[in-house]
Amino acid sequence: MTALAVFVFWCGYVVRHVLMIVYVAAILAIGFSPIVRVIERQTLIPVAKRLPRWLAILILYLAILGTLALVIALVFPPLVEQAQALWERRNDVFEKVQGYLISKGLLSEHITMREAVERAPGGSGDAAGRVFGAVAGVAGGIFGVVTILILTFYMLVDSWSLRETALRFIPKPQRKRVDAASREVMMKVSAWLGGQMLLAGSIGGTSAVGLWALGIPFFYVLALLSAIGEMIPIVGPILSAIPAIAVAASLGVKKVIFVIIFFVIQQQLENHILVPKIMSRQVGLSAVTVIVSLLIGGSLLGVVGAILAVPTAAILQVIANEVLIDDPVEAQEAKEGKETKEPLKK
Repeated sequence: MTALAVFVFWCGYVVRHVLMIVYVAAILAIGFSPIVRVIERQTLIPVAKRLPRWLAILILYLAILGTLALVIALVFPPLVEQAQALWERRNDVFEKVQGYLISKGLLSEHITMREAVERAPGGSGDAAGRVFGAVAGVAGGIFGVVTILILTFYMLVDSWSLRETALRFIPKPQRKRVDAASREVMMKVSAWLGGQMLLAGSIGGTSAVGLWALGIPFFYVLALLSAIGEMIPIVGPILSAIPAIAVAASLGVKKVIFVIIFFVIQQQLENHILVPKIMSRQVGLSAVTVIVSLLIGGSLLGVVGAILAVPTAAILQVIANEVLIDDPVEAQEAKEGKETKEPLKK
């Protein structure tokens, strides 16, 4: 048994990337399951008493893609215009930022943009190799996303059979408890997905309003970067704030200070108020649990771990509650005994 356990752990380590893809797909399938069930039982369109599950999943996918297309259609024209203007002014912005750093003693010599790219972390070496590595990384990321979406689709289609198969491994007296716990996990993960969308929308909206009020150009592009960065815990908000600070540097030192203050206040409110409150309300986790899970997840698996930290903590909380709870029969007997004694005391 020890040798078998070592072999199983070794196999798991070898295929850890595949297991991560499967886990992400399972999280998405669990989160989308309540929405798919609502679409299945819809009554607005009298086509059938109940829609086929594959059709309900396809409608959900089309709704998500349609929402993304609508957002892109509304944001894309000003986004392209501001992005082109920002690209045309890249040399001017770079020179102004560099001059500010030299005047403050943070940079010792004047360098070109090409030298700055070469001196950046990972910037040394063959340029063709770096480009090939970047293209391969993007291609691998796209392949991973497509694989997760396809795997999520089939998990949703076969969710009933997968669930029944899993319940067969549970002793019959405990199957009802496990079934109820799985439903609770489903609701918590679905609420987590909704909370993530709510956080991204709130950060993107406040960034657009704040940068527009500060007179920062290209605020459409910068706000979109903030919304995307919010989906990546820990490093995402920091990376998304760098372009806004660079653009503000082309307008003067005061703009840089105001933008930095704005992002610091926004992130403090987001980290200490929005994330704990929204996640505790949506998922049912305490603020302490959310913060600790984010720290542990980020330390173990980096960005991916931070993204999966909250739903994983919610699943572990449900499992812990079911494991630590008293036996249902004993709890019911104790409750009945208490109710019997109370009238006697009176």
